[in-house]
Amino acid sequence: MKILILFYSTYGHMHKMALAAAEGASRIDGAQVDIKRIPETLPEEVLAKMGATDAQKAFAHIPLAEVKDLKEYDAIIFGVPTRYGLPSAQVQTFLDKTGGLWSKGSLVGKLAGVMTGSGTPHGGQETTIRSVHTALLHHGMVLAGLPYTFPGISRTDEVTGGSPYGASYIVRNEGQSPTDNELDGALYQGEYIAGLAKKMTCCKESSE
Repeated sequence: MKILILFYSTYGHMHKMALAAAEGASRIDGAQVDIKRIPETLPEEVLAKMGATDAQKAFAHIPLAEVKDLKEYDAIIFGVPTRYGLPSAQVQTFLDKTGGLWSKGSLVGKLAGVMTGSGTPHGGQETTIRSVHTALLHHGMVLAGLPYTFPGISRTDEVTGGSPYGASYIVRNEGQSPTDNELDGALYQGEYIAGLAKKMTCCKESSE
């Protein structure tokens, strides 16, 4: 059973969420978990002006994903920052390249989940996840979010990310995001999806 945590990150926040999701998925017996990153599309000089160059060095060692990689996994968790309520251009560019997989039905029946993050509490997190869901449904993937069995989703004592659509974070001061609760949400979603993938894999094997 192979699980892919596939993420894009500008300043490193989604990288932290991806690590948490991978930790959660690894808790399921038999799960082989890989982390890969979606390629950057911005030039180096633009990233430097944005102050993102140093942040990206922290995850530069993580291998870049290729579209063909997706068909090798039983479940994929996408880490997708929001840009004005939509997926970041880097993620959208990557998804736009999956037409070959779509034409062959390569992702049909595979499990998928989405995580996101934004700069404000109401920064388009749910619309971003739903936008990615639309693309994944066109591929015939089976969607899983962050269920209310994760207690942190219902917290009212702090401003926090997380919804039934998927784990998420809100950008705060440097070093303060994601919060422990937001990371716990990513961990929970990773474990939840890996557990579902294991059940689906076992059912498929027993029917063959």
